[in-house]
Amino acid sequence: MRDLYTGAGYLIEGFALLRQPVLRRFVIVPLLINLVLFAGLIGLAYGWVSAAAAYLIAGLPNWLHWLSYLVVPVFALVSLVVIFYGFSLLANLIAAPFNGLLAEAVEAHLSGRPPSGDWKQALRDLLPSLLSELRKLLYFALRALPLLLLLWVPVLNMAASVLWVLFSAWMMTVQYIDYPMANHRLFFSEQRARLRKRPLLAWSFGGLVMLATLVPLLNFVVMPAAVAGATALWVREHGLTVQR
Repeated sequence: MRDLYTGAGYLIEGFALLRQPVLRRFVIVPLLINLVLFAGLIGLAYGWVSAAAAYLIAGLPNWLHWLSYLVVPVFALVSLVVIFYGFSLLANLIAAPFNGLLAEAVEAHLSGRPPSGDWKQALRDLLPSLLSELRKLLYFALRALPLLLLLWVPVLNMAASVLWVLFSAWMMTVQYIDYPMANHRLFFSEQRARLRKRPLLAWSFGGLVMLATLVPLLNFVVMPAAVAGATALWVREHGLTVQR
Protein backbone atom coordinates (compact mmCIF):
# COMPACT_ATOMS: atom_id res chain seq x y z
CA MET A 1 0.00 0.00 0.00
CA ARG A 2 3.02 2.28 0.38
CA ASP A 3 3.05 2.66 -3.42
CA LEU A 4 -0.29 4.50 -3.29
CA TYR A 5 1.30 7.64 -1.84
CA THR A 6 4.82 7.04 -3.19
CA GLY A 7 3.64 7.29 -6.80
CA ALA A 8 1.71 10.51 -6.16
CA GLY A 9 4.78 11.97 -4.45
CA TYR A 10 6.78 11.71 -7.66
CA LEU A 11 4.52 14.21 -9.42
CA ILE A 12 5.01 16.63 -6.52
CA GLU A 13 8.76 16.12 -6.87
CA GLY A 14 8.37 16.77 -10.60
CA PHE A 15 6.89 20.22 -9.91
CA ALA A 16 9.78 20.96 -7.55
CA LEU A 17 12.35 19.88 -10.15
CA LEU A 18 11.02 22.42 -12.66
CA ARG A 19 12.44 25.17 -10.44
CA GLN A 20 16.00 23.91 -10.87
CA PRO A 21 17.99 26.43 -12.97
CA VAL A 22 19.79 23.66 -14.87
CA LEU A 23 16.46 22.28 -16.13
CA ARG A 24 14.59 25.47 -16.99
CA ARG A 25 15.73 25.69 -20.61
CA PHE A 26 14.36 22.18 -21.27
CA VAL A 27 10.95 23.18 -19.87
CA ILE A 28 10.21 26.25 -22.01
CA VAL A 29 9.02 24.51 -25.22
CA PRO A 30 6.79 21.85 -23.53
CA LEU A 31 5.34 24.63 -21.37
CA LEU A 32 4.49 26.80 -24.39
CA ILE A 33 2.90 23.85 -26.23
CA ASN A 34 0.76 23.08 -23.18
CA LEU A 35 -0.24 26.73 -22.82
CA VAL A 36 -1.37 27.15 -26.43
CA LEU A 37 -3.31 23.89 -26.62
CA PHE A 38 -5.03 24.30 -23.26
CA ALA A 39 -6.10 27.87 -24.03
CA GLY A 40 -8.04 26.63 -27.07
CA LEU A 41 -9.43 23.51 -25.42
CA ILE A 42 -10.87 24.64 -22.10
CA GLY A 43 -13.94 26.50 -23.40
CA LEU A 44 -14.68 23.80 -25.96
CA ALA A 45 -14.45 21.03 -23.36
CA TYR A 46 -16.82 22.56 -20.82
CA GLY A 47 -19.38 23.49 -23.48
CA TRP A 48 -19.40 19.97 -24.91
CA VAL A 49 -19.74 18.33 -21.48
CA SER A 50 -22.77 20.47 -20.59
CA ALA A 51 -24.53 19.54 -23.84
CA ALA A 52 -23.67 15.84 -23.47
CA ALA A 53 -24.92 15.74 -19.87
CA ALA A 54 -28.26 17.25 -20.96
CA TYR A 55 -28.54 14.62 -23.70
CA LEU A 56 -27.87 11.86 -21.18
CA ILE A 57 -30.58 13.11 -18.80
CA ALA A 58 -33.10 13.25 -21.65
CA GLY A 59 -32.36 9.60 -22.46
CA LEU A 60 -33.23 8.33 -18.98
CA PRO A 61 -36.74 6.83 -18.54
CA ASN A 62 -38.99 8.64 -16.04
CA TRP A 63 -38.60 5.99 -13.35
CA LEU A 64 -34.80 6.39 -13.45
CA HIS A 65 -34.68 10.20 -13.38
CA TRP A 66 -33.54 10.08 -9.76
CA LEU A 67 -30.26 8.62 -11.08
CA SER A 68 -29.48 11.93 -12.79
CA TYR A 69 -28.18 13.29 -9.45
CA LEU A 70 -25.55 10.56 -9.45
CA VAL A 71 -25.01 9.82 -13.14
CA VAL A 72 -24.58 13.39 -14.41
CA PRO A 73 -21.73 14.47 -12.05
CA VAL A 74 -19.89 11.20 -12.69
CA PHE A 75 -20.45 11.48 -16.45
CA ALA A 76 -19.29 15.12 -16.46
CA LEU A 77 -16.12 14.29 -14.52
CA VAL A 78 -15.27 11.27 -16.67
CA SER A 79 -16.03 13.22 -19.86
CA LEU A 80 -13.59 15.91 -18.80
CA VAL A 81 -11.00 13.23 -18.06
CA VAL A 82 -11.58 11.76 -21.55
CA ILE A 83 -11.22 15.16 -23.21
CA PHE A 84 -8.16 16.22 -21.28
CA TYR A 85 -6.54 12.83 -21.70
CA GLY A 86 -7.04 13.17 -25.45
CA PHE A 87 -5.43 16.60 -25.19
CA SER A 88 -2.50 15.10 -23.28
CA LEU A 89 -1.92 12.57 -26.08
CA LEU A 90 -1.84 15.38 -28.65
CA ALA A 91 0.35 17.64 -26.53
CA ASN A 92 2.81 14.83 -25.81
CA LEU A 93 2.95 13.85 -29.47
CA ILE A 94 3.92 17.41 -30.44
CA ALA A 95 6.32 17.85 -27.54
CA ALA A 96 7.83 14.34 -27.61
CA PRO A 97 11.36 15.34 -28.79
CA PHE A 98 11.56 18.08 -26.15
CA ASN A 99 10.15 15.83 -23.43
CA GLY A 100 12.83 13.25 -24.21
CA LEU A 101 15.51 15.90 -23.74
CA LEU A 102 13.88 17.04 -20.50
CA ALA A 103 13.81 13.46 -19.18
CA GLU A 104 17.48 13.02 -20.02
CA ALA A 105 18.37 16.30 -18.30
CA VAL A 106 16.36 15.39 -15.18
CA GLU A 107 18.01 11.98 -14.96
CA ALA A 108 21.46 13.56 -15.32
CA HIS A 109 20.58 16.04 -12.57
CA LEU A 110 19.31 13.35 -10.19
CA SER A 111 21.96 10.73 -10.86
CA GLY A 112 24.95 13.05 -11.24
CA ARG A 113 25.85 11.40 -14.55
CA PRO A 114 26.18 13.55 -17.69
CA PRO A 115 23.68 13.03 -20.57
CA SER A 116 24.83 10.50 -23.16
CA GLY A 117 24.53 12.83 -26.16
CA ASP A 118 24.93 9.84 -28.50
CA TRP A 119 23.14 11.00 -31.65
CA LYS A 120 24.05 7.84 -33.55
CA GLN A 121 22.27 5.73 -30.95
CA ALA A 122 19.32 8.15 -31.09
CA LEU A 123 19.05 7.56 -34.85
CA ARG A 124 19.18 3.79 -34.36
CA ASP A 125 16.39 4.06 -31.80
CA LEU A 126 14.16 6.17 -34.05
CA LEU A 127 12.36 3.26 -35.74
CA PRO A 128 11.81 1.27 -32.49
CA SER A 129 10.48 4.47 -30.91
CA LEU A 130 7.99 5.01 -33.74
CA LEU A 131 6.84 1.38 -33.60
CA SER A 132 6.47 1.69 -29.84
CA GLU A 133 4.26 4.76 -30.29
CA LEU A 134 2.07 2.91 -32.80
CA ARG A 135 1.71 -0.06 -30.45
CA LYS A 136 0.81 2.35 -27.66
CA LEU A 137 -1.92 3.99 -29.76
CA LEU A 138 -3.34 0.59 -30.77
CA TYR A 139 -3.25 -0.59 -27.15
CA PHE A 140 -5.11 2.55 -26.10
CA ALA A 141 -7.71 2.41 -28.89
CA LEU A 142 -8.63 -1.25 -28.36
CA ARG A 143 -9.42 -0.59 -24.70
CA ALA A 144 -10.69 2.98 -24.80
CA LEU A 145 -13.32 2.62 -27.54
CA PRO A 146 -15.48 0.00 -25.74
CA LEU A 147 -15.30 2.04 -22.51
CA LEU A 148 -16.25 5.25 -24.32
CA LEU A 149 -19.28 3.53 -25.86
CA LEU A 150 -20.40 2.25 -22.46
CA LEU A 151 -20.23 5.80 -21.06
CA TRP A 152 -23.33 6.59 -23.15
CA VAL A 153 -25.38 3.69 -21.78
CA PRO A 154 -27.47 4.68 -18.73
CA VAL A 155 -26.69 2.71 -15.54
CA LEU A 156 -23.84 0.77 -17.19
CA ASN A 157 -21.92 4.03 -17.49
CA MET A 158 -21.36 3.97 -13.71
CA ALA A 159 -19.17 0.86 -13.94
CA ALA A 160 -17.59 2.13 -17.17
CA SER A 161 -16.69 5.39 -15.41
CA VAL A 162 -14.69 3.60 -12.72
CA LEU A 163 -12.91 1.46 -15.32
CA TRP A 164 -12.16 4.52 -17.45
CA VAL A 165 -10.61 6.41 -14.52
CA LEU A 166 -8.36 3.44 -13.67
CA PHE A 167 -7.41 2.95 -17.32
CA SER A 168 -6.69 6.66 -17.80
CA ALA A 169 -4.47 6.75 -14.72
CA TRP A 170 -2.57 3.72 -16.05
CA MET A 171 -2.14 5.29 -19.48
CA MET A 172 -0.93 8.58 -17.99
CA THR A 173 1.90 6.71 -16.32
CA VAL A 174 2.60 4.71 -19.49
CA GLN A 175 2.73 7.98 -21.45
CA TYR A 176 5.18 9.81 -19.20
CA ILE A 177 7.39 6.93 -18.09
CA ASP A 178 8.04 6.34 -21.78
CA TYR A 179 10.45 9.27 -21.96
CA PRO A 180 13.08 8.12 -19.41
CA MET A 181 12.64 4.44 -20.31
CA ALA A 182 12.94 5.05 -24.06
CA ASN A 183 16.17 6.92 -23.34
CA HIS A 184 17.41 3.54 -22.06
CA ARG A 185 16.06 1.70 -25.13
CA LEU A 186 13.16 0.18 -23.19
CA PHE A 187 10.05 0.44 -25.34
CA PHE A 188 6.32 -0.18 -24.96
CA SER A 189 6.13 -3.91 -24.20
CA GLU A 190 9.01 -3.74 -21.71
CA GLN A 191 7.56 -0.58 -20.15
CA ARG A 192 4.22 -2.28 -19.48
CA ALA A 193 5.93 -5.39 -18.11
CA ARG A 194 7.86 -3.32 -15.59
CA LEU A 195 4.87 -1.18 -14.63
CA ARG A 196 2.79 -4.31 -13.94
CA LYS A 197 5.26 -5.22 -11.18
CA ARG A 198 4.14 -2.10 -9.27
CA PRO A 199 0.53 -1.38 -10.37
CA LEU A 200 -0.36 0.78 -7.35
CA LEU A 201 2.71 2.93 -8.01
CA ALA A 202 1.59 3.41 -11.61
CA TRP A 203 -2.05 4.13 -10.73
CA SER A 204 -1.23 6.65 -8.00
CA PHE A 205 1.26 8.59 -10.13
CA GLY A 206 -1.00 8.58 -13.20
CA GLY A 207 -4.09 9.36 -11.13
CA LEU A 208 -2.56 12.51 -9.68
CA VAL A 209 -1.34 13.57 -13.14
CA MET A 210 -4.88 13.08 -14.43
CA LEU A 211 -6.37 15.18 -11.61
CA ALA A 212 -3.76 17.91 -12.16
CA THR A 213 -4.81 18.25 -15.80
CA LEU A 214 -8.30 19.24 -14.59
CA VAL A 215 -7.09 22.04 -12.27
CA PRO A 216 -7.03 25.50 -13.91
CA LEU A 217 -3.57 27.11 -14.13
CA LEU A 218 -1.93 23.98 -12.73
CA ASN A 219 -2.79 22.16 -15.96
CA PHE A 220 -0.51 24.52 -17.91
CA VAL A 221 2.62 23.08 -16.27
CA VAL A 222 1.50 19.51 -15.65
CA MET A 223 3.16 18.03 -18.76
CA PRO A 224 6.77 19.02 -18.01
CA ALA A 225 6.18 18.29 -14.30
CA ALA A 226 4.88 14.81 -15.18
CA VAL A 227 7.93 14.15 -17.38
CA ALA A 228 10.23 15.24 -14.55
CA GLY A 229 8.24 13.24 -11.99
CA ALA A 230 8.21 10.09 -14.13
CA THR A 231 11.96 10.41 -14.59
CA ALA A 232 12.42 10.75 -10.83
CA LEU A 233 10.25 7.64 -10.42
CA TRP A 234 12.49 5.80 -12.87
CA VAL A 235 15.69 6.88 -11.12
CA ARG A 236 14.48 6.36 -7.53
CA GLU A 237 12.82 3.02 -8.14
CA HIS A 238 15.76 1.62 -10.11
CA GLY A 239 13.81 0.82 -13.25
CA LEU A 240 10.56 0.03 -11.41
CA THR A 241 11.94 -3.09 -9.77
CA VAL A 242 11.54 -3.79 -6.09
CA GLN A 243 15.26 -3.57 -5.33
CA ARG A 244 16.70 -0.52 -3.60
